[in-house]
Amino acid sequence: MKKFIETIKNILSIEDLRARIITTLGLLLVYRLGSYVVLPGVDSTVLEAANANNAGGGIMDLINIFAGGAFNRASIFALGIMPYISASIVIQLLGMAIPYFQRLQKEGESGRRKINQITRVLTIAITGFQAPGYIATQVANYPGVVPNEGPLWWFSTVLLLITGTMFVMWIGERITEKGIGNGISLLIMIGIIANLPSAFVFEIGSRFGIGGVGGPIILLVEVAVLLVVILVTILLVQGTRKIPVQYAKRIVGNKQYGGVRDYIPLKVNAAGVMPIIFAQAIMFIPMTLAGFGDSDATSWIVTTFSNPNGFAYNFTFFLMIIAFTYFYTAVTINPNNMADEMKRSGGFIPGVKPGKKTADFIDNVMSKITLPGSMFLGLVAILPAFAAILGVNQAFSYFYGGTSLLIMVGVILDTLQQIESHLLMRHYDGLMKTGKIKGRSSRMGMAG
Repeated sequence: MKKFIETIKNILSIEDLRARIITTLGLLLVYRLGSYVVLPGVDSTVLEAANANNAGGGIMDLINIFAGGAFNRASIFALGIMPYISASIVIQLLGMAIPYFQRLQKEGESGRRKINQITRVLTIAITGFQAPGYIATQVANYPGVVPNEGPLWWFSTVLLLITGTMFVMWIGERITEKGIGNGISLLIMIGIIANLPSAFVFEIGSRFGIGGVGGPIILLVEVAVLLVVILVTILLVQGTRKIPVQYAKRIVGNKQYGGVRDYIPLKVNAAGVMPIIFAQAIMFIPMTLAGFGDSDATSWIVTTFSNPNGFAYNFTFFLMIIAFTYFYTAVTINPNNMADEMKRSGGFIPGVKPGKKTADFIDNVMSKITLPGSMFLGLVAILPAFAAILGVNQAFSYFYGGTSLLIMVGVILDTLQQIESHLLMRHYDGLMKTGKIKGRSSRMGMAG
């Protein structure tokens, strides 16, 4: 406890770190307050009663968890950050196929600014497409929710939803730039955590309340299993495969440089939580498209993809996570650049020739560790379906692995890692005396 208090004092004593934390907390508070601002013209009391009568634990409940409850409340932030995630996926796919975007990716800071601007414009287009579907299926379809519905109300509501999404995106970017952690991921995480207390209380009620099943023994087993899943998830996020690197000796004047042995830590899950976020964003698309039709095909899509515990939904989700893990790993880790940087630094992998042979070796290692890593990631992502089948209530089952837990663990570890980097940079001890958070050397090793 004394060590923890000392660490908190060290954090608060660093002006830059203190300002970043305050900025992050302030912006997150604005986001949470905005999620309770209901769209004009919507009767929130009638909407709340309609949602209570139609609660079915489907895909809409999962979207609502990502939005921190704003989705069911018909808030100005109802669509949250998901349109921006969808736009980012499209831009990254275009970066693999269209030379113009490939050139932008290689132009450094100026190229990144152009890509960000294109992503923002595409976010507006996607939100403008999703907003009418959301209003039609989640707000205006309930009698009495919108007493004075009309063309002007529709136009202003769509405009407000677009503005809300752009403001949420701005908050995420400001957190990344001026705060601590990845802003977009933090917004998703804070929305997820906001639902955890009520979900746990509801689970306690289902075990101890009237007609409760299992009692304290089952509840303790559920908590123990949840802790085990959290530990396994941390191992997945932190697991690395170390490639040894030897640096040649150089004599400059009377001093010797190099000659040391180091390693490149390749993460088993190099893509982090992004495959989960990408796959989940894509899973929302069929539901959005189906909302504009009433044929047998669209009704089958709605039936299939609105049940997060169904086989078809989870099998598709599992395969998409594997695909996006490979895709995102290929985008973020370039073996050729790593090999070239290593060669320029006078480093080599023992037994492997510098240059193309080194790049092929790194690529081969990445392929071997990405397959089991992606499959394990996909397995953890679909664990909530198994938890729900075994009797855990739908709201609490989302935290049994799955998107919710993976995002929370990944984002918390990344944020703590950034705080620890600030502490170590100013010669303070890290957050933990033993078992320090991995990742500092990873970023150094991946810099090339």
